[in-house]
Amino acid sequence: MSTHGKPKSGAAIDALELLKTDHEKVKSLFREFESLCDNDEDDDERKFELVDDICYELTVHSMIEEEIFYPVLRSLIDDDQLLDEAEVEHAGARDLISQLEVMYPGDDHFDAMVTVLGEEMAHHIDKEESELFDAARRSAIDLDDLGERLSARKDELDDDLSSPPSPVDAMEPHNGARRTPRPPN
Repeated sequence: MSTHGKPKSGAAIDALELLKTDHEKVKSLFREFESLCDNDEDDDERKFELVDDICYELTVHSMIEEEIFYPVLRSLIDDDQLLDEAEVEHAGARDLISQLEVMYPGDDHFDAMVTVLGEEMAHHIDKEESELFDAARRSAIDLDDLGERLSARKDELDDDLSSPPSPVDAMEPHNGARRTPRPPN
């Protein structure tokens, strides 16, 4: 079982700490990708792994925010515009993720798309951690309870997304699903 959102001691962590931990993980993945690009390292396999991890982490994180965090916050604060912008930013990220999931390092614009996704996420994270998190702290949200809900949903998504498909599902066309890396040319 995953330990998302819970310190090793088993104590609860508040929702904002869980989300901030996710943000730090994704920022670290983007930094590693950027480092590979800056050093002209031709490590396509590592780039592929990093982008796969970035897409996965952003997908799960966006889902728990959109399913749980944003609706709770929307019910307690009077700033629909701020939450609408966050959801639109998520939609933009989903679009880039869907394109990256069918691309490989070395494809035209691959590195540029990852860089743009990283820049957009950096902006989103900064705004979310300053404005949305501040609004959450000022509201009547029970951040520990919300953290437990986010953590439980994250565990469910991890289980769902990491489980192998049934034999019947595995035979279906994958409509954009990520394939294994291409062999080097």
